[in-house]
Amino acid sequence: MGLNKKKLAFITVWTICAQGRTYSQNATDHLQRLVGTSAQRLVIAEQVAFAKSDSGTPVEDVPREAQVIASAVKAGESQGLDQALVSNFFRSQIEANKLIQYSLLAEWRRVGRAPGHVPVDLAGTVRPELDQLGTELIAELTETAALQASTSCRSDVAKAVGKYVSAHKNKFCPLRVIALDRAMAATCTNAEASD
Repeated sequence: MGLNKKKLAFITVWTICAQGRTYSQNATDHLQRLVGTSAQRLVIAEQVAFAKSDSGTPVEDVPREAQVIASAVKAGESQGLDQALVSNFFRSQIEANKLIQYSLLAEWRRVGRAPGHVPVDLAGTVRPELDQLGTELIAELTETAALQASTSCRSDVAKAVGKYVSAHKNKFCPLRVIALDRAMAATCTNAEASD
């Protein structure tokens, strides 16, 4: 009888531990679309850098950034998302995008020119793509709202980014990994996420 109780205790502990891992794995998997869309947004940063290099315009575009954030907040509110969460999340997305732009522009200046490329239509092509990704990000923030408030959110986001990067490692240089971590930095709403 004592042996059966030990087996039962072992099975119970194992089940509880396995369930914890399953939740974390499910959380990581559930965040993949959000991470993937953020990564797509970062790929477009190179096109933005080309456009800004060609036109000589600065990376900082405060009016456009404010417009993107205001539009995202409005869309998020219509989905029941917290205004501060959406604002902070999109600010992180923009900062990550600018990180890539600054890095690419500096590299191109060091070598004396940008790589050959087809002229980029920032207003007519790139910004509409970014706006579409913004709409997708709002939908994905809505889908992952429960995870954003969990105490394991920061860890889940870090694991989700790691999983995404591992699955797409041929597309990720260290700069893009850092930028993706930056883009996802404001995903969590729990108190620990703000430190």
